[in-house]
Amino acid sequence: MTPTLAPPDSAPLAGPAQAAPLHGVRVLDLTRLLPGPMCTLHLADLGAEVIKIEDTGAGDYAARAVRELVNRNKQGLCLDLKQAAGLAVLQRLVREADVLVEGFRPGVMARLGAGYPALAAINPRLVYCSLTGYGQTGPLRDAAGHDLNYAGLAGVAEQSGQPGQPPALSNVPVADLLGGSMTAVMGILAALFDAQRTGLGRHVDIAVADGVLAHAVLPLAAVNTQGRTSPVGQGKLTGALPCYAVYTAACGGHLAVAALEKKFWDLFCQHVGRPEWQARHQPATPAGCEQMRAELQALIGSQPLAWWAEHLAGVDCCVTPILKLEEALEHPQFQARGMVLQQPEGQRQLACPVRMSGYEFALRQPAPRPGEHTDPVLAQAGYSAEEIEALRAQGAVA
Repeated sequence: MTPTLAPPDSAPLAGPAQAAPLHGVRVLDLTRLLPGPMCTLHLADLGAEVIKIEDTGAGDYAARAVRELVNRNKQGLCLDLKQAAGLAVLQRLVREADVLVEGFRPGVMARLGAGYPALAAINPRLVYCSLTGYGQTGPLRDAAGHDLNYAGLAGVAEQSGQPGQPPALSNVPVADLLGGSMTAVMGILAALFDAQRTGLGRHVDIAVADGVLAHAVLPLAAVNTQGRTSPVGQGKLTGALPCYAVYTAACGGHLAVAALEKKFWDLFCQHVGRPEWQARHQPATPAGCEQMRAELQALIGSQPLAWWAEHLAGVDCCVTPILKLEEALEHPQFQARGMVLQQPEGQRQLACPVRMSGYEFALRQPAPRPGEHTDPVLAQAGYSAEEIEALRAQGAVA
């Protein structure tokens, strides 16, 4: 499956061709749904060999469309860890693995005989990442949760939405992806770097709730200076300032005005024919802000979003249309960066966002079907065809 060629200016950065940065790194991925698979997707896209290990029952029950997006560039293996023979297969794979990522509740892997101490005894350089909602310790370690719970408990959800309304829900689960996936990638890469130097791996304990809390630096700055967070709508970045807000165009679309610095505001005012607004960049009183906001809304509401996008194109004033994803996929900026991969059957994928010299991202293979690569993975691990069939006959693999 080959993605369409990106425009010329999306070519890799200058430098000699090199192997993928994670070439030669083998990852055993026992996760499912979103945070874990997204973590290992980033590793796979950077060149790691990722083996997606699912149980022989329900396996990874993510929606098919999501599964296809977050499991590309991986191989698929089905394994029953509740069977001694299945556990033995995992132990053999661990011998040559660099990383293992699991997302079970604390204690589950240990009860299966595959906890960190047991596997580290087999391969001391193994980086073993446990990615859970609340981590391996603490009073909530065994509690169930989802993105909304983690963001809510961490004080992050409370900082989103509109004044007087409940916290906003997002179809981009920030806690799962920022707090979970990206924090796990960071921890894994740091431990992997150290293991290359010392020969000793680590148990990386990632809690989604910790990860999203750790990024709440702007609300914490408010707590440190005024003893509490600013209510939604009263912070500089949440709507208090008319120069940093969302406005509705005549068509119902929305325009993001983010002219936070005076130079951008002045340029915007000049370009829209309102130079007298320059002195009202950040009004000193709430009444002044509301008056400026009302005048801005009246102006922006007089034209459709397409008119504003064209009128402000090339004007460096931090004012842009708010696009729907289907529109963003067609935007020249993302097209030029090669961020959208068109596949033969009409589906689209998002490219790896990391660009570096000497390496060009490639979609090496689509998301595997459950167990699609069981035979070649086991053969590579040293199992004969007869041994593989025997394992399959007893249900240890599928």
